[in-house]
Amino acid sequence: MSASLNLLGWALDFATIAVGLALVLCGWRLLRGPQAPDRVLALDTMYINALALVILLGMRWQMDLLFEAALIIALLGFASTVALARYLSRGDVME
Repeated sequence: MSASLNLLGWALDFATIAVGLALVLCGWRLLRGPQAPDRVLALDTMYINALALVILLGMRWQMDLLFEAALIIALLGFASTVALARYLSRGDVME
């Protein structure tokens, strides 16, 4: 039983480091992106990585509140991605 818990802890640590590295690389693309669609895609990927990081930390620390925070991040990320994509395609957000 304790060996499986140790393996789960190691896997969560590895996944947290991998998602953190992906978040840093997306931040680099956000700052460095040659065009606006590249930056929007990097921002959308950063929301997904932040969502994964919050879920992993919620599993690691065994806190239910972090799962609700992940839901809020997902909703805000979706709304902002739609708004940015609409702005880039049409020039305005509201009709």
